Formats: sequence, C-alpha cells, structure tokens
Amino acid sequence: MQKTSCDILVIGGGPAGGVCAVTAKMNYPQKEVLVVREFEKQLVPCAIPYIFGETLGCSDKNVASCGAAEDMGISTLLGQVKDIDFKGKIAFTGNEAISFDKLIFATGSKPFVHESLRHSLALDGVFTVAKNKDLIDKSKAYIEDKKNIVVVGTGFIGIEMAMELASSGKKVTVVGGSKHILKGAFDSEIAARAEKILANYDVDFIGSDRVIEIIDKNDDNIVNAVKLKSGKVIDTEVVVLATGYKPNTELAQKVGISLGHYDGIWVDEYMRTQNHDIFAVGDCSARRAFITKVPSKVMLASTSASEGRVAGSSLYGLKYIKGFSGTIAIFSTMIGTTAFSSAGVTQDEAEESDMDIVVGTFSGMNRHPATIPGAQKQFVKLIATRNGGQIIGGQIIGGNETGEMINIIGLMIESAQTVYHIMSMQIATQPMLTAAPTNYPIVMAAIMAMKKIEMQGNK
Repeated sequence: MQKTSCDILVIGGGPAGGVCAVTAKMNYPQKEVLVVREFEKQLVPCAIPYIFGETLGCSDKNVASCGAAEDMGISTLLGQVKDIDFKGKIAFTGNEAISFDKLIFATGSKPFVHESLRHSLALDGVFTVAKNKDLIDKSKAYIEDKKNIVVVGTGFIGIEMAMELASSGKKVTVVGGSKHILKGAFDSEIAARAEKILANYDVDFIGSDRVIEIIDKNDDNIVNAVKLKSGKVIDTEVVVLATGYKPNTELAQKVGISLGHYDGIWVDEYMRTQNHDIFAVGDCSARRAFITKVPSKVMLASTSASEGRVAGSSLYGLKYIKGFSGTIAIFSTMIGTTAFSSAGVTQDEAEESDMDIVVGTFSGMNRHPATIPGAQKQFVKLIATRNGGQIIGGQIIGGNETGEMINIIGLMIESAQTVYHIMSMQIATQPMLTAAPTNYPIVMAAIMAMKKIEMQGNK
C-alpha cells in the first residue's frame, strides 16, 4: 500500500469540498491540501436536468472546472476513502494510506428512493437523477428515443427535468404527493402560476397522489407503467425518480462519527464534529433552518459553498465569527421563460408555525418604461414579523434578474433587515436593466407590509 501525507484532507470534490479546499489553501498557504474524489469529471449538480434537453444537450457541457484548485497547488487523488484511523490520523483508500492533520467530510448526498419503490431500480427504464456522469449518460442514451415519460417528484430537479424533456418533444407526466409543485419553497398561489406554465408546455401534473408501484406488465424487466395510490395506471416507457436526496454518510457511520437529524453528520456552528480536527460540510452535514431553527432537509450548492468557506477558514482556529446560523433556503428556477425565486420562510410555513406576520406584495414591470423590448411582468412578495417588521421571507416571479434580486432578499433576511430599512434603501436603476426607481418592487412590497403593520397599530 502506497503512503501519502498531507496537512488537510478533503473527502469529496463537489461544491462544498472544492470551496473548502480552496478556502483552506487561501487561509493556510503553507499547508498541503489534498482532495480525494470519486469521479474524474465532476458534474455541476444543479444543471443536470439541462443535459436532458436542448439547453445543454450532453453531460460534457456540464463538467465543473478544477482549474482554480490546480493553479493554487491543491492536489487531487481519484478514489474512495474506505476507512479512517482517527487516533493515527490515517485515511485508507483501496491502495493508499493517507496521513493527515485535519480532515473534512464533503461526501455530499445521493438519490433518495422510498423503500416501496427501490426494487424497481432493477428495471430497464427506471432512473434516479444521480450526480454521476456515467449514470447520467446511460440515462440520457436510454431516454433518447422514448416518447412517454413519468417524472416522480415535484421539487426543483423534477420540474426542471420535466420541462427539459418536454422541450425535446417527450410526453411528460409529473406525479407528486403534494397539491402543488415546489412545495415548501413557494406559497400555493405562486406555485399555481408555475403549474399554468407547465400546462402551456403540455406537461401533465398530477398532484395529491403518489406512485405506489412501478409496473413491468410483460415480465421482461422493462418498465411500462406506474400505478398511483388513487388506482390510476399511467402507461410509460421511462420513470425518472426525482424524489430528493439523502446525506451520503455511510463512511461517517462506519468510522463512528456522530450523526444528527436526517442522518447528516452532527457539526457545530463552525462545521466541526465532536473531534475538532474533523469537519463536515455540504449535503452530508446536518442542517437547521435559519429562521425557525428546526432541522432542515434543504440541500443547496450555495449553502454547501458557504459551509465550505466557514470550515476552510476555521481549521486551525476560529479566524472569523460565522455570519449565518442555519440555511436560509434560497432557491431559483426557470419554468419556460419565467423565473421563480424564493428565500426564507413562506407565508404557509410561517402560519403553520404560528408566527405573527404581515405580507406585502407588489406587481409591476421589470423594465421602465414597460414598452422597453423584452420587458416582463414582475411580482414580489415579502413576509415580515408584525412586531418590528423584520423580513423573514420573500418570493419573486419575473425575468432573469429575479435570480439576483432574491439574493438581495436573502441578505436582508440574514442581516435581520426590517421593512423600515428597505423603505429607504438606495438602489441603482436603469431602463434596460431594472424596474423603475419610483416603484422598485422590493421597496414597494416592503412599503405594503409596513402599511399593514401601521393599520394594526391604529386600530
């Protein structure tokens, strides 16, 4: 067995592991950083659906660059860590013994499939949305000449998969147990708008139902139908199980690392495990919600990257006070030519949690005047606490700028801004780029929320 040594060992080369390695090298340039990753070519996880349609068309266009790490002198080893001796500080792959000083688990997540459907993965034509280039290439090749597809799951990956497949001429049916798509990220009235766009693209959506059986009618190991809880049977040639992901913590469990909620690795605010020489970042770590502090299943590359930066700068002492405490749950997606974005808690979630809130909304145009070519309707919704007006959530529908506008709302939430701060926020506007300064939608939504607070106080 070959022997290798490093100061900082990162297990996993996804967004969390990559950012952690780069941050560690920037903060501790004298330290040797080694990343052990399973795949030579690492896919950009959030862009995987776009491989299946005309947007990207193939996985080769969705390979993450490792140029920055190489330029900084970060070493990479292809393989899998199979075991770890924490006392001796040695990690073992199939043929390497790697000695380390600090170790970071960045083992990511893997597709979750309900136990009632797992046996169906043995059928031809049944696929998960794996973060594995070879498996994605296999799925795409199989789907290429098929016409009828069922997507199980109504989250972002499921809906984006459905839209891409429909855009390439497939007949697509989306099945989910919730009444609306994108549950948890958007309030029902906004999700309903997204569903109308799905219908315009001839994507059938069946909500408040679920797949209970994946059927091989001909007993030839090839899927040809699904059965729903309602009793309905849908004929299909392909089933895509976009039913979420779960923390990849098999190695952590094997070596005795403590797990937290939803089987994520338990970490403190600085991504340290109970052994402060051992860290965990990204989807493999346990998370909690920023506002409510309840355990969270949210898995986002943006959150993973933030955690990677926190861990990478805290390996040899806490250099900076961590700026966030929990995942804000900040999302964006494109459905057709319309962008949908969300941050923080939804109105539905807040009301279910008995939070005393006000809601401010504003509809306008994303350019000024509205006759500017390419101008689109824009809608902003802000959720704030009734007492004090602190912004705790927001949702936007509009054009491409929505993806950056939601980041503004995310920062508002993270920095505990109130509707009173936003009312006087100074903004840059330009006719070809933004809404008008006289009715900038985020500001106007804050004013609408503020008016509700004042009306309550005047009663």
